[in-house]
Amino acid sequence: MKKSISNNRYNRLFTIAAATILLLGCCSCKDFLNIDEYFDDELKIDSVFSSKRNIEAYMWGAAAQFPDEGRLFRSPYTPGPYATDESFTLAGLDEYRGMAYAVGEVNASNINGSPFNAWNNMYRIIRKCNTIFARIDEARDWTTTDRSLIVAYTRFIRAYAYYHILVDFGPPILLGDRVYASNEPIEYYNTVRGTYDDAVEYICSELEEAARFLPYRQQLLNFGRPTRGAAYGLIARLRLIHASPMFNGGQIARSYYSGWVRKTDGKHYIQQEYRPERWAVAAAAAKRVIELRDPNGKLYELYTVKADGLTPPMPVNVTSDPNFYQPYPDGAAGIDHYRSVSELHNGEAVAAINREYVWGRHSSEIDEMTRRAFPISADGWSECCIPQKIIDNFRMIDGHTIYNSSPDYPYSETGYSTSEKTFSGYRLLSGVHSMYVNREARFYAFVGFSECFWSMSSTNTNGVHDMTIRYYYDSPDGKSAAHNSGIYTATGYVPKKTIHPIDAHTGENARRMPKAFGIIRYAEILLSYAEALNNLGGDVHTVTLGEESFTVSRDIEAMRNAFNQVRYRAGLPGITLAEAGSQSTVQELIEQERMIEFMHENRRYYDVRRWGIYEKVENEPIMGMNTDATKESYYSRTVVNSVRISTRVVNRKMIFLPIHRDEVRRMPDFDQNPGWEE
Repeated sequence: MKKSISNNRYNRLFTIAAATILLLGCCSCKDFLNIDEYFDDELKIDSVFSSKRNIEAYMWGAAAQFPDEGRLFRSPYTPGPYATDESFTLAGLDEYRGMAYAVGEVNASNINGSPFNAWNNMYRIIRKCNTIFARIDEARDWTTTDRSLIVAYTRFIRAYAYYHILVDFGPPILLGDRVYASNEPIEYYNTVRGTYDDAVEYICSELEEAARFLPYRQQLLNFGRPTRGAAYGLIARLRLIHASPMFNGGQIARSYYSGWVRKTDGKHYIQQEYRPERWAVAAAAAKRVIELRDPNGKLYELYTVKADGLTPPMPVNVTSDPNFYQPYPDGAAGIDHYRSVSELHNGEAVAAINREYVWGRHSSEIDEMTRRAFPISADGWSECCIPQKIIDNFRMIDGHTIYNSSPDYPYSETGYSTSEKTFSGYRLLSGVHSMYVNREARFYAFVGFSECFWSMSSTNTNGVHDMTIRYYYDSPDGKSAAHNSGIYTATGYVPKKTIHPIDAHTGENARRMPKAFGIIRYAEILLSYAEALNNLGGDVHTVTLGEESFTVSRDIEAMRNAFNQVRYRAGLPGITLAEAGSQSTVQELIEQERMIEFMHENRRYYDVRRWGIYEKVENEPIMGMNTDATKESYYSRTVVNSVRISTRVVNRKMIFLPIHRDEVRRMPDFDQNPGWEE
């Protein structure tokens, strides 16, 4: 059976009036009514719109209000990794509000005082964009091309602001193009929220329109500015979220949201009827990014480094995947797997020309966060802890899990290595515990563990480079050496994903490699395509996106090709034909793969929610090594002994952040997110 799906442009007449506080993100009616106090640049607003140059500066000023997307741990815009099962910290809750959210300290009364200011801040950005649309024609020095580009950028910026509101707070108030007057009676601003479906369609339609005029590529100096691929990539992400169980009707959506209806008309905020065609739209959206080309060729590919004399040999006796020993990308041969996955994140790869970045930006915050993983003895804080669950999901080098390891590459929880191994510039020291031997390349690139080697080669000061770091209780980096506030790695694992071998925080000439953050990586597009295809039934779907049509179905070879590219880059065999035949098996593999590939990239927080597994995975105990013990007893799985862990809260209301109670109370027709009404 063949189905045709049209992605019609969203009807802007749907848009509705904005509320006082929601429109401008202020805390009182007084602040709202005094626009000059809000906009420091509106005192000269007429001059802003007198020329295209000023308008462009005003537009990029709006874009500058977006947070550094790499600011995931000390975040002003998302709960991030500390609010998931992939990370936690013993450091202060005032600084790490994602951790505060996880332990139940964020609520509808104090959310405005927390760094989670996305609701307020994004409406500031939206108002600036709407002001541009209202006054852009006041400038007389436009060319048609210049004007179209500025309009496209402005549409993208506004859509991206709505995207942030949607994924963190749920359905937004959709303002359309209108800029609302000040000094009106409070009743003028009373409003209702759109539905989740309304918001998705509006955001995607705006991104589709923006993409028509956005460039395929940016000049090197403009790295970080949106491109056509960035717009398409954001659509692909949003379409996948929209198709997922939490937001696509069915049992999970009904379980969470059957009673959440708009008080003014009784309409459900979250669709209650399952719509399988959404998976087809998600697949088509990802496929469009995969196939995107300009006159110079295909735009995106996974970042890889060619094999050289330091690259270790491929693992032997891999028979599950007949293509494994073929040259990359058809197999895993010919590339250095460790360098491919490590250099992508640690600053070695030149971000501005990295074709894995569908959209990326430089990030000073990532550099700052390296100190929070660095060893205490090297002037670090060692406060970012990776739970054992994540460690156990890294595979063995030949693709087996730790639970069914092969005789060639066994997994053991007893004993230590007896010789040093050097590969791809990485040193795996003699004396490393057996559980850390024979693991996949991403494990060594992403994780710092006890007896791990840290080079810190930018400094030549003796004693603070070429260090072996240990997390036993009585070691210089263990619990006994914790900072005065009791901060240390309570699991025995820290993230090294963004740490370059030269990075150092102390010693003469200590420096760090500049970092970038991949807002949307091509690896995400590939795995999203595989997931969307996997959830299609036996039907063939034709989907129209913009002016293009795409035909998609549960094509096993297409699904394997997308998924396997990510696996091959990491040096692992791909999904087998037998595995591909089972929808549930493929879904489990995708969930595991995304957990590892996107560790600490702010995808898991949203993934476990959209899949409807948030309560399940967050209720699992957080475990690590026994950091209260000396070496003899250290290597045993132990539930982390910390009040910070025992006070974690798992509640279905935490799918969305709350909206401040005062803002809700000012608007009789406005609904709070479910569970936060108290």
